[in-house]
Amino acid sequence: MTNSEIFELMDRFEKSGILTMRVCVGGDELELSRAGSAPAAIAVSASETQEGPVIHAPLVGTFYAASAPDQPPLVHPGDRVSKGQTVCLIEAMKMMSEVTAPCDCVIEEVLVQNGDLLGFAAPIFRYREA
Repeated sequence: MTNSEIFELMDRFEKSGILTMRVCVGGDELELSRAGSAPAAIAVSASETQEGPVIHAPLVGTFYAASAPDQPPLVHPGDRVSKGQTVCLIEAMKMMSEVTAPCDCVIEEVLVQNGDLLGFAAPIFRYREA
């Protein structure tokens, strides 16, 4: 990310009502958060170089690995999933959206934690085609 892109994201974050935001672009990661009316805390780091295709968040929202709090995760690393199968849920504005597998694949890695706030296009799962 360029400095101007980072400053634009910071500006939009300050004007929004959200408390935390994490954006991953390429090998860069930007995380912004605020506690009540305190100024935003900013952490920018280069993420590890990782190989393989990734399922990205189609919208901004909260990541949920399971369909309900008392249910097991929809997928685990090593699971084989079919194209169109639901792999997680993202909650945005009290509406749940299903995220589906883009192809028949094996989930290699879960890149986020249950309850994490995801930015648009944030990487969620690393997979390999099956």
